[in-house]
Amino acid sequence: MMTDREQAAFEAGIKLGALYHQFVGTPISRETAGSVEAAIESAVALQPFVERIRVRLNRDLMAENVFGYTELSGLMFDVEIVTRVGEAACRAALRAEEGYPMMRVLGYP
Repeated sequence: MMTDREQAAFEAGIKLGALYHQFVGTPISRETAGSVEAAIESAVALQPFVERIRVRLNRDLMAENVFGYTELSGLMFDVEIVTRVGEAACRAALRAEEGYPMMRVLGYP
């Protein structure tokens, strides 16, 4: 049997992994980035155990193609999520570290 703390960490990891794989490749531009951030936050917030989520996308990496957009890549994500199971919470993040989209547990607030 997992503790609430272990389950909260598991839930954070599952949410970040799903977010990453669901949205990478989405057509995006600097002009649409805000609405994509809001859509990701709204979609993930619907899931069980999500207490809060913040999504920011690195617009500096959005080099548009000849059609005026680019594709969302993992390196563009700067995401923080807090999941709660029972009395235990987990704060985790997805962000670029040394050229890699890294997911980490940041702590247990």
